[in-house]
Amino acid sequence: MKKNFTLLAFLLLSAITFAQIPTGYYNTATGTGLTLKTNLRKIIDNVNDAIPSEHLHVDQGYGALWTLYTHTAFRDNYYENDGSLLDMYSENPAGADPYIYANTSQQCGSYSGEGDCYNREHLIPQSYFDGFAVDPMKNDPFFVVPSDGKVNGDRNNLPFGKVGTATYTSQNGSKRGNGINTGYALGYSGVVFEPIDEFKGDIARAFFYFATRYETDLTSFYTSANATTCQAKNMFDGSTGRAFTNPFLDILVKWHTDDPVSAKEIAINNDIYYNHQSNRNPYIDHPEYVSIIWSSFLSNPSFAFENSISIYPNPAINNEVSISSETELKSIVLYNINGQIIQEIKNPTRVDNSYKLINLSSGFYLVQMASENGVATKKVIVN
Repeated sequence: MKKNFTLLAFLLLSAITFAQIPTGYYNTATGTGLTLKTNLRKIIDNVNDAIPSEHLHVDQGYGALWTLYTHTAFRDNYYENDGSLLDMYSENPAGADPYIYANTSQQCGSYSGEGDCYNREHLIPQSYFDGFAVDPMKNDPFFVVPSDGKVNGDRNNLPFGKVGTATYTSQNGSKRGNGINTGYALGYSGVVFEPIDEFKGDIARAFFYFATRYETDLTSFYTSANATTCQAKNMFDGSTGRAFTNPFLDILVKWHTDDPVSAKEIAINNDIYYNHQSNRNPYIDHPEYVSIIWSSFLSNPSFAFENSISIYPNPAINNEVSISSETELKSIVLYNINGQIIQEIKNPTRVDNSYKLINLSSGFYLVQMASENGVATKKVIVN
């Protein structure tokens, strides 16, 4: 069962997260839009780009994933806290899990039903890129994750999306069915696979990592021999830039926004960097990068404004934060946790599409930002 964290615990967790990002790791993560994405790729790829913040991805091979999955970061220290494998297809955040994987003897192997064994699931299916090459993509734990073998097989190589009427549901509520083709998922009615809400953000950030780490290969993946038969190809547009088609970009950004970075993701990010392959997922360290890079490509008008805004750094540094917005803001209102207005700025000063809030007292706040045509609210922490 999922544990309830106090505000103090949340603040401490946030402080730990920022403390474990290596000093200077993102110094060259400059620019906005696709420029920022390319600069992030140079930090995390396996090519020496002669930049000060170079952290080369060191491929450890496919077999090493089994050992990695035994590390504490990949075990359940957040729900039942029983040290079993944390599998997004068997975890029940609201109650007892339908089954658990307690030891390595449960690796697949063969299976006929849920709970028989766990395997290595490629969230971006291997069939999408294995006509091009398999290494290091086949072995990258930022999107190759431990999961129940049966559910992984039932997902097959389907795109992730929002299901309308489910034709299949796993024991923890993950489901398969035709895309709902409405709201933020408007534009696709083919068969998709939908994980439970608890892990939607995790999957979205895995896709954003893939699109960044393998940026220069995306066109080759899209045109590779086996990609044409991979149904998840519908999520990609074949470009090295925006990478994703609509509505799948809208879906991924929505999931990223609604399911923020978790303690589990932070632990895995640090473990992979310090103990496995020496690179990081930037979108776990800096969730605001998603909107800075992809907001201009969103197709759903009601969704675009909220995700065109980012607040950084979050938690605040030196009691100030910046608000990045491509749309001019008419007001910024800061509320405390009790809903009281702490600060209200009408027609705030905008410099290079950015606004500043300074001299903030320690606390947890909601920031409401309004433009001519929309209102967005985001959380901010000041340590």
